[in-house]
Amino acid sequence: MKENYCLHAILVCLGMLANSQAFSTEKSNHLRSLHAHHEKGKEGQVLQRSKRGWVWNQFFVIEEYTGPDPVLVGRLHSDIDSGDGNIKYILSGEGAGTIFVIDDKSGNIHATKTLDREERAQYTLMAQAVDRDTNRPLEPPSEFIVKVQDINDNPPEFLHENYHANVPERSNVGTSVIQVTASDADDPTYGNSAKLVYSILEGQPYFSVEAQTGIIRTALPNMDREAKEEYHVVIQAKDMGGHMGGLSGTTKVTITLTDVNDNPPKFPQSVYQMSVSEAAVPGEEVGRLKAKDPDIGENGLVTYNIIDGDGMELFEITTDYETQEGVVKLKKPVDFETKKAYNLKVEAANVHIDPKFISNGPFKDTVTVKIAVEDADEPPMFLAPSYIHEVQENAAAGTIVGRVHAKDPDAAGSPIRYSIDRHTDLDRYFSIGQEDGFIKTTKPLDREETAWLNISVFATEFHNRHQEAKVPVAIRVIDVNDNAPKFAAPYEGFICESDQTKPVSNQPIVSISADDKDDTANGPRFLFSLPPEIVHNPNFTVRDNRDNTAGVYVKRGGFSRQKQDLYLLPIVISDGGIPPMSSTNTLTIKVCGCDVNGALLSCNAEAYVLNAGLSTGALVAILACIVILLVIVVLFVTLRRQKKEPLIVFEEEDVRENIITYDDEGGGEEDTEAFDIATLQNPDGINGFIPRKDIKPEYQYMPRPGLRPAPNSVDVDDFINTRIQEADNDPTAPPYDSIQIYGYEGRGSVAGSLSSLESATTDSDLDYDYLQNWGPRFKKLADLYGSKDTFDDDS
Repeated sequence: MKENYCLHAILVCLGMLANSQAFSTEKSNHLRSLHAHHEKGKEGQVLQRSKRGWVWNQFFVIEEYTGPDPVLVGRLHSDIDSGDGNIKYILSGEGAGTIFVIDDKSGNIHATKTLDREERAQYTLMAQAVDRDTNRPLEPPSEFIVKVQDINDNPPEFLHENYHANVPERSNVGTSVIQVTASDADDPTYGNSAKLVYSILEGQPYFSVEAQTGIIRTALPNMDREAKEEYHVVIQAKDMGGHMGGLSGTTKVTITLTDVNDNPPKFPQSVYQMSVSEAAVPGEEVGRLKAKDPDIGENGLVTYNIIDGDGMELFEITTDYETQEGVVKLKKPVDFETKKAYNLKVEAANVHIDPKFISNGPFKDTVTVKIAVEDADEPPMFLAPSYIHEVQENAAAGTIVGRVHAKDPDAAGSPIRYSIDRHTDLDRYFSIGQEDGFIKTTKPLDREETAWLNISVFATEFHNRHQEAKVPVAIRVIDVNDNAPKFAAPYEGFICESDQTKPVSNQPIVSISADDKDDTANGPRFLFSLPPEIVHNPNFTVRDNRDNTAGVYVKRGGFSRQKQDLYLLPIVISDGGIPPMSSTNTLTIKVCGCDVNGALLSCNAEAYVLNAGLSTGALVAILACIVILLVIVVLFVTLRRQKKEPLIVFEEEDVRENIITYDDEGGGEEDTEAFDIATLQNPDGINGFIPRKDIKPEYQYMPRPGLRPAPNSVDVDDFINTRIQEADNDPTAPPYDSIQIYGYEGRGSVAGSLSSLESATTDSDLDYDYLQNWGPRFKKLADLYGSKDTFDDDS
């Protein structure tokens, strides 16, 4: 700061000195001009254009002056000013009165404020001399400029505080990295205040900077990103041409080395050990290996390949680009019993190679991979992936169809047990030997039902039931000639009735063909003929067309529907099987009425019946009468059946008993209020007769009058005695001496009777006479069930 104040003071002195010299020169020139003008006026009074009375040049003021007194910028003076104080100087324009003030008597101009050239470089002002008393302009106004002289008060500033740049690793010396630029607010046209010089403060010896341009360049060769990736550089810009006393500014530049493919991939070890189970399936991962490449991005991409080894056909390797690992996978199944170990030679190579660094060597590496096969308990293996066997149809049960064979691939060699998957043999046509694998039939087969049968056979290890294999077996049923040929369709022939005199012989009636369910080898060719017993049939003949068809021809004429309207012609059809089979088929030939052109009109005998004198209306009437008679008969039978049914229908063996439970704890036998005796009485039997429900009576027993107690009686003793007397006097009742069964459920009961006693019946057709031989204990039963005949006779 002290240096700056001294500099300001020197500049102010120099400026004042220059202004003083300029004023003195201007003043002498103006005085000479004014003196000459005055002399000419005196001598000849010649009127000439008066010259300007103002004398000055451009004024200058030093910026950033911080002295205690206002800075004298300059002085204004007019030639007409005699110094008596009658002239007044006026200043107007930019900054007049605020920044610049003028002494209206002497014309001295002072700067009252500190000026900054970087804010404003010059000011334009107007000056005028006027009469102090009248303010009359004595001179026309004149314009002048006050310039602010620059001093070095602004340090250089960079456009950015921090810069970021990239440069490839291993770049040549002098490779341009980035250009930094600084600016100085001082006046570039005045002195060296704005003349900048660049230099590097940090970042050596790796980088350098050009002093005049600010371009940063590499200074060392073969800088390796893998050794150091990022560098921090500090650049300085200094004004005054870099000399002492100049101001400076700095910026930071972060330089990153970008990667190039200058490193080949390398395996960290020379041999990798892996293992795989023989039970592994193709596609299963065996192991992983990785070659390290310090490069990044696409320069570090590595691909893996198997280039040699005895396991090239059984294993494969793929690249996991996320982890940059080589993944060894099983390509085909391996067998421990066949080979226990494999060797592979794996190569890792870069995907992208930079030609600039090809001289660094091959960008690949190789490694040996040893894979051991682990033993596993494998399922049995069939000798064939599938089997096809044949068997003749109708072969007897137990016929051998074929054999399947499997073995245990393990060294232990466990015995094998065979079985049929019953889901594929639901009808159980076949069986298989558990130990030998022979497939046999269990029933005769019919090729016409199923020509091919497909089953599956399991092979299971005897010592480990969980290890099993499955194989498909297709069985073809070979055809034998066991089906005779038949008509291909239900054929029917028609002939026209005609006179005997009219020639109709050798006319074709119908063309027939045959069908055989057997295979083509046992089917066509078909032979058609008449049976030997009617080979000389006088009416019809059969001609074989030798193309599995035949024609039926009529041999005579004169057919009449009155004599015979239908002919049944047997035809023998034989097939070409070995041995051949034949069948006799019946052809129906109808005699029909035809018109003169031979077209069929009617094949019914109705036309001849109508000649008997009955019309169609008469036939309809007869049929209607028959229908009415049938309806009457049906109604009569129905009514008769309804009359025979009793009023109460008892099902056979439907004897029920009712148990009435009273939960009321009464006061003993004398307690007559415990229950209502009326609940034991059937309201439907008040008229004197209650039908029995324990039997289906042959006739109704009418109880004697006078034994029925009063309906409202509450004497239990009388009620029970009456019931016992009824039971004793009822010849149709069983000998229930001490208990009466009440089957009444109550009026309106939807449940009906719960008694099981109605299951007994006297309508049984069983013979109970053998009860007579069982002794005196069964005498009552014998009398009871033996009395049925007596009752039947009485009725």
